[in-house]
This record gives sequence, C-alpha cells and structure tokens, in this order.
Amino acid sequence: MNVAAVFRAVPELYYVHNEDRGETLHRSAAESIHREVIALDVVEGARVLEIGTGTGYSGALLAALAGASGRVTSIDISENLISWADRLHRQRGLTTITCHAVDGMAGYPPHAPYQRMVAWCTPPRLPRAWVDQLTTDGRIVTCLPIAAQPSTTLITTISLTTGQPRVDTMTFGGYAQSTTSAVEDALTIPGRWVDHIHYQPEPAWISIGWRDRDDHQHTGARAALRLLLNPRHTETYAGSPLDWLSWTAYSVVAAGNHRSVAALHDGIRGIGHTTASSAAMILTNSTIIADSPRSPSLAELRSWLDQWEHAGRPAATWYRPTLTPNDDEDLPGWDLTIDPGTPPTAERR
Repeated sequence: MNVAAVFRAVPELYYVHNEDRGETLHRSAAESIHREVIALDVVEGARVLEIGTGTGYSGALLAALAGASGRVTSIDISENLISWADRLHRQRGLTTITCHAVDGMAGYPPHAPYQRMVAWCTPPRLPRAWVDQLTTDGRIVTCLPIAAQPSTTLITTISLTTGQPRVDTMTFGGYAQSTTSAVEDALTIPGRWVDHIHYQPEPAWISIGWRDRDDHQHTGARAALRLLLNPRHTETYAGSPLDWLSWTAYSVVAAGNHRSVAALHDGIRGIGHTTASSAAMILTNSTIIADSPRSPSLAELRSWLDQWEHAGRPAATWYRPTLTPNDDEDLPGWDLTIDPGTPPTAERR
C-alpha cells in the first residue's frame, strides 16, 4: 500500500478523538505527522522504532506501511499513552506494533537494529543510542535543536555514512521537548533551557544565549525578563507579516549567543536581544517591544531583521548543517549547528 492510500485507510479520529478515550488535546498535527512519515520512507518489511507514541495514530501509519512482514516498536515515557495506544491498536487487530514505556533517549535495544526511526519529540541532541541501533542503510527523521533554547529547532532527515550520521535534508518545524518523566503539559513552560520564570499574574519565561555569563541566581535573566514585561517602547514591524519559522532559524546565525527567547503575556513568544540592562524582541504578532526607543538591544534587533530580509527570508534548505560529536555524560551524541548558505548575490551568478 502506498503512503497516500495509508493516510486514507488509517482512521485518524479513532486515535485522536476515540469515543472511549475522549479527545487527546496535546498531540502532533496530522499534516506534520504525514510530512515526517513521507520523509521516513518506510518500506515493506522494515523494522521501525517510533520515539513518542502519542495517540497511537502515527504508529498505526507506520505499521500499515511496514506491512505484515514488518515490525514497529513504539516507545514513550508515559504509561498512560502506552496503555491507550496499545488498547486501540489491538481493537483494530494490529499485531505488528508493540508499545513500551521507557525513556526514548536510550532507544529500544531489545528490538534493534532498525531500518527506520522517527521521533515526535525534541531531544537535547541526536542521541548516540539511536545511531548505534540503526542499520547501515537506515534513516532517522527527528526534530533537533539548533541552539540551546526552547522552540529553536529543525526537522532533519539523517542517514549514515561510514557509520557516522549525516543530515540529508532539513525543514522548518518542531515538537515538544523530550522529558525524563511523564508530564501533563510540557508546552506552557519548557523543561530545558529556561533561565528565569515569572509566575504572577501568569507564567512568563526567558531563555538567554549568554547564560554562561550570568550568575547562579540568574540575576541577568531576571532583569531582562522584567524589562520585556514592562516595555517602554512598542512599534509594529514594517516587514510584517512575519515568516516566523524562517526568522527563528536565521536569528540563530545572525545573533549567536546574544539571542534570547521569551514567552510573555498570554504565552506570546518573542525572539530578540537582551542584556541585564537592555532588552528588545519581535513577537509572533509582528510587534516589536523594547526597554526604550534608544535601547542598544533594539538597534541590534533591527540589524538582525535587516540582515534576514536582505538574505531573502531563507528557507530551511538554505542552511548548511553540521553534526558535531558531544560526549556529554547524560546524553552522548551529536549537536546540530547551521551555517548561512550562499548569499543572494552569489546565487544569481
């Protein structure tokens, strides 16, 4: 069965809004799942590892593509998600998929090796355990961070070259951060790389690229968030509407460790420049806020935006990816970084 036929045949509503289970509120969008499943290119008879069981819908798609001779192993940190997905699969008569409650960062060695792996969560880096459990002709589709900050990711398709992982393609997108234990809602406040949280009257948080220069009490991050929550200057970006996904990636290469990410009132996100004494961000609604009209951070932010516009609001394919080994004792693997692509003037030659 081809992939289009599988998308038509597997009942999405049965998994995401089952009459016994009820609606699963926090789930990956079907169009994103379809995109990643297409990129994974599951073949008949494949052994597939799914990291992040979710509703069970994506696992059902993978099982249909792998066919009767294939095997899908689906793992998740949540016992509740595993239990429901397993029940729904069995009710549909699926026998080629098994669900296991384990930490996905370790993969699942008992069923390795795998020809295909897909992750519906964002690990801190590409785990070595995943690569070790992949066949030489295998493929991984996963979301990876391009900076040590929340919501700063790209979806990557990865293969092996002489045993080493290589990024074949990248596209814009993101999934919730992986967690070491089940949580009710990891979307309001991310579990990693948040430097200060302001709880009242509603949660607001900031992630700074200069955390290694802040003190252990996060005094600088606290001061920057305070400035953003009480801005003395507001304007509307002349280049609106924003292409937020393009801007997110470009801000990483333009700003380096001066980049900050925040979620402010009503959870609205922003990206910009901060220090302990100045702050400026552009928000997802195209509003620019700053501590003052003459803020040094505002001048930096405007410069980054000008560079982004001059580069033509690049697509994900514009960037050059690099996977760099990281022997971190908690999660050894590879960090993904991106470099700018060919300048527009050179592309026209």
